Order: sequence, then structure tokens, then C-alpha cells
Amino acid sequence: MSSVMRCGHGRTRGLPALLVGALTLAFALTGGPATAAQQDTLHELAAAQGKYFGSATDNPELSDAAYAATLGSEFGQITPGNSMKWDTTEPVQGQFDFTKGDVITAFAAQHDQTVRGHTLVWHSQLPSWVGNLPPAQVEAAMTRHITEEATHYRGAVTAWDVVNEPFNEDGTFRTSPFYTAMGTDYVATALRAAHAADPDAKLYLNDYNIEGLGAKSDAMYALVSELLDEGVPLDGVGMQAHLAVQYGFPYQMQANMRRFADLGLDVAVTELDVRMQLPSDTAKSDTQAAYYRQVVEACLAVERCVGITVWDYTDKYSWVPSTFPGQGAANLYDENLLPKPAHGAVRTALGAGDDGGQGGEPGAFKAQYRNTDASVGDNQIKPGLQLVNTGGTAGDLSDVTLRYWFTAGNGAATYSSWCDWSPIGCSHVTHRVVAMDTPEAGADHYLEVGFTGGSLAPGASTGEIQLRLNKTDWSAFDESDDYSRGSGTSYADAPKIAVYAGDELVWGIEP
Repeated sequence: MSSVMRCGHGRTRGLPALLVGALTLAFALTGGPATAAQQDTLHELAAAQGKYFGSATDNPELSDAAYAATLGSEFGQITPGNSMKWDTTEPVQGQFDFTKGDVITAFAAQHDQTVRGHTLVWHSQLPSWVGNLPPAQVEAAMTRHITEEATHYRGAVTAWDVVNEPFNEDGTFRTSPFYTAMGTDYVATALRAAHAADPDAKLYLNDYNIEGLGAKSDAMYALVSELLDEGVPLDGVGMQAHLAVQYGFPYQMQANMRRFADLGLDVAVTELDVRMQLPSDTAKSDTQAAYYRQVVEACLAVERCVGITVWDYTDKYSWVPSTFPGQGAANLYDENLLPKPAHGAVRTALGAGDDGGQGGEPGAFKAQYRNTDASVGDNQIKPGLQLVNTGGTAGDLSDVTLRYWFTAGNGAATYSSWCDWSPIGCSHVTHRVVAMDTPEAGADHYLEVGFTGGSLAPGASTGEIQLRLNKTDWSAFDESDDYSRGSGTSYADAPKIAVYAGDELVWGIEP
């Protein structure tokens, strides 16, 4: 647990049949994401998708009966927040105390849950004696600590965060007693010791701010590639995912997960929460829900993303307020143990609402986008958009609109807009350019896209809608700072393109 700042093209073939009626157009579309059968809990929904859904916990919380009841029933995996760290398990050199960790593993066994061990080697929460050791003695002390703890929990812990937070933000190695004594070799030494102590446990490196592409995740990628080449036992990478609504979502999360998976590693989201500046309000809660949903969707899209753990499930026991003064409300449940909108967003992303639509959000939608024009300075804007039904029942399109925000620049103040191609037929797509009453950064106009009617099946997509707009004098745009523009040429979720059902924002983040 740590502080963090931060987030194939081709036209659809085999076009769906269009059933035109007097009042409605039913789009018989298929090909959406896999969905789960109706289940009762987050973990059951995730398990139906081949994943787990877990929560961190700690010993003091377990005395709260209401808290423990939800922890034991809603989640299939738990991570001890502090009770397996070095300052708790070996406060004095050579004197081990696993009492608190044993309480966690016993709770998990009673509730048929798996346990993620956290953590064997970390620069923080070390007893003072470790930092006082002569460098020549550090390797032996580290190896003994790992051996004793991993052996003690053999069979009770299914995965270990062996080394936690090895990197600085710029991708250099973080200074610690282990790095000072052994250099970068301490990581391989730790992994080998953990594997020797428990050959059946999955071994991970875990860090924050590696969810998206960047210097830190590149450093992790380089490290794990080197370890694998050297035959060091390593099973996966943990992405903590301590996010915040006031910072951008790591939009390359799915691609980043996939590149680690392509190395033959598992990926896990290990410490998910989404904090905000207090007080909470509807806009912040909506953004929080969108962030949670996007994390789940990224994991579902990558086969080797094995599961998601939230860093405790309730604001009542969140670490955020004490670490980030003035911030909080980061979890799926509020301080009264009641589910928040983010909880519903996670359920929807996991497929809740299928098999009759109970428990989900019927007609929930999201926008996906791809860049169809590399030029940022020509006289047309050409977004490629598609709408996906993420709910459990067919969604009515007659009142659904999407907004793509852009800046006008100089030239004419009037516009033409076009639908060049769509598998549902451009005659069923409406489009217009609207000037904003109050311009924002990167946005003073938006392209609004709607539908003449019809419905979209659960899990289905409209397919690509190729759109185009221009000023009536054909003067040039400068799209370089446009709010909704992205650089990806393959379709991906686009939180900066909003979806509305009537006047209600149901997806995305407005500028």
C-alpha cells in the first residue's frame, strides 16, 4: 500500500439484420463481451468470468461483526493489509510472530477464500534492526525472513507479493537496505528464496503507478523480462491501482496488462481504490464509478489478468484519509457498509443483470473510439465511434446520445456533419455540432450523435460509426488539444466521450 498520483481496424462483416417497424428499429447485433450468469456476489460474478474478486482486510476490522459478514460473503480472496509485513512478523531479529497473519488465514479458510500474502520484502514498515545491519549481513537476514514466513504459510497463501514497490517514479530502483547491500540482484534472490520455501505459491512483483504505460511500468517490464530470461521463478506482476478522480485514468491499462501477459506472466490488480477530494458529490462519484468500471473491463479483456482486489471494501476502514488529508470516499461501500454507485458499476462490468436482468443496470452503455485521421491540422474532424450495451437487457436507443468534444479555432462558426458509414445504416444515426455555453479546456463545441430509434441487445455493439465534421468555410482545425481526441487506432473504451440516456450522464467524464 502506497501513495500514488495517478491513467484492429476493419469494417464489420456479416451485417446485422435491421427489423424496421412503425415505431422502433430493433438492431439484432451480436459480438459483445462475454457476460456472466446472474450471481449474488462480486466474487461469484468474477468467478463466472474466470477471475477472482477480493478485498484487503486487517485484524482490527475483523472484530466488527457487520464488516466481517460482508467480507466473508462478498469476496473470494483476501489480502492482509499489515499483519504479514516485516515489522509485525519479525520485529526482533530471529524472533518470528505470525499470530496476526494466522487470524487472517483462519478467517479465509472458514469462508472458503484464498489469501494473497503481502509482503515479504519492502522498503517500508521494516523494523529498525534491518536498516542497522551491516550490508554484508542483509542478504542472509532477508533470505531467512522469506524462508521462515513463506514456509509458515505454505498451503495457506496462494500468491505472494514477494518484492513490493522496487521502483521510483522515474523507473530507477528505489533505495532500500536490500538494494544498498545487493544492488538489483536482491529481487532475484528474494524470488528464489520464496520459491524454495513454497514451490506451489504464485510469486509476484508489486508496485503502484505501473497501471498505464510510462517510465515506471517500462522499468518493471524490463526487470521482469530480464528475470524470465535468467530463469528466475516469477509468476506475475501486481498493479496496485490506487487511483484518484482528480487525476487522469491510466487509459493504456489494458494494453499494459497485455504486454506483461504476452511475456507469459499473470497480472493482478492488487490494491484498487479510487479516492477523491472531499466532500464527495455526484460528479466525483460518477467519475469514481467510471474508473472502477474501466479497471474491471481492462482485466476482463486480458485472459491472464487473474483478478482484482480492492484495498478494503469500505470507507469505514480506508487508509486514504490518514495518508492524503482532505481526501477519501475511495471504496465500493460507504462508512455505513452500504454499496455506492461504484459498486453497481463493478457489478455491471462483471456482467450482473444477465439472466433476467436482476441486479444489473439494464440499458447501460459505454462509448468506444478510434482515431481514423492522423492529421491534427486539416479541415475535417473524423472520429470513429461505437456504442456498447454493458447492461443485462436490451437498451432503448431512442433517447441515447454521445458527445465528442473539440475546439473550433478560427474560421466559420457554422458546421456540417456527416455519417460516412455504419453497419446499422447512416439513415438511423443523427448528428449535429453544438456550441458550448461555457467553454472548457480542450472543448468549446461538441459533436452530438444519436439514433432515430431501435434497441441494442445486451453485450452488443452498434459497430463502427464513421463520422466527419467540417466548418462551412472549410477552414482548418487544430485538434492537438481537443478533449475527446485520442491517438489509438483500434477501438478502446473512451471515457472522454460521454453517453447520455435522456439528460442523465451514464458513461464518461465531461470536460
